[in-house]
Amino acid sequence: MKALILVGGFGTRLRPLTLSVPKPLVEFANKPMILHQIEALKAIGVTEVVLAINYQPEVMMNFLKDFETKLEIKITCSQETEPLGTAGPLALARDKLIDGSGEPFFVLNSDVISEYPLKQMMEFHKVHGGEASIMVTKVDEPSKYGVVVMEESTGKVEKFVEKPKIFVGNKINAGIYLLNPSVLDKIELKPTSIEKEVFPKIAAEDKLYAMVLPGFWMDIGQPRDYITGLRLYLESLRKKSSSKLANGPHIVGNVLVDETAKIGEGCLIGPDVAIGPGCIVESGVRLSRCSVMRGVRIKKHACISSSIIGWHSTVGQWARVENLTILGEDVHVCDEIYSNGGVVLPHKEIKSSILKPEIVM
Repeated sequence: MKALILVGGFGTRLRPLTLSVPKPLVEFANKPMILHQIEALKAIGVTEVVLAINYQPEVMMNFLKDFETKLEIKITCSQETEPLGTAGPLALARDKLIDGSGEPFFVLNSDVISEYPLKQMMEFHKVHGGEASIMVTKVDEPSKYGVVVMEESTGKVEKFVEKPKIFVGNKINAGIYLLNPSVLDKIELKPTSIEKEVFPKIAAEDKLYAMVLPGFWMDIGQPRDYITGLRLYLESLRKKSSSKLANGPHIVGNVLVDETAKIGEGCLIGPDVAIGPGCIVESGVRLSRCSVMRGVRIKKHACISSSIIGWHSTVGQWARVENLTILGEDVHVCDEIYSNGGVVLPHKEIKSSILKPEIVM
């Protein structure tokens, strides 16, 4: 069985992290985003993953070569020379996706994090006998999204309503699809939207079905949602395999700590924190709702909340970093500095406080 992951563009919303690596390789809960998806696909028997990509394919492929061997799954690239939207890449990768078996294939949006109930989706697809299945998720504010209007009992999709002014439903497209090969005949090789152009056609033929996603869902393509997604992911991990989470007198709530990280005395870590490989957290540090990437050093009595600390950065003694501060790779925050929502580009030294959210070039 095959799968296509829509990797696409430049990851501008997650800068400055994506100035160092392509977005799918940015760690989320101590593992590159895309690996969460590839592992879930492998677990249900997918043998080949095609990455639809238009940015730095060499970097991606060099990185994923190791995982090909480790996970025993074939990973290939389908490179766009121009952005092709969300459907064009399927037409471009057509020859890689069709193998004559007639089996359906998965399509995933690379920013989506969830429990990936792909096995249930395969069963759902088999039972309804339509041409395409999409995963939908319930949201509190449907007016910000494209809403999927469906028959509750069967899941048959009736129509799509883009950013509805009046309430038509609260289910939105979750960016996980299972498609029969025949869907590829409906897609031309040009910039096309699968949500706005392809799915409405299939729905009009009564062949599109939606399954409500059990568990959590988040599009983690921007910092605020990345932090929220981390909370939801760790909550789900607590239920499924809590042994992976840290515990001890200095841990509050759900915290993930790489085994090579070192944590000093008198710290208070959590809730909703991920600490990556090789990190050094000195004594008396306070961390909450944050992601600390590989090789970071946090000095004594620093306090970090609701922020992302990029690879090999340093946060000085008694520094305070909060309110969606994002430090790019190798940023050095001096002692006793305050950052209120600073977005700091790689290789910078911060010697004076950032008092309101701003980009530091």
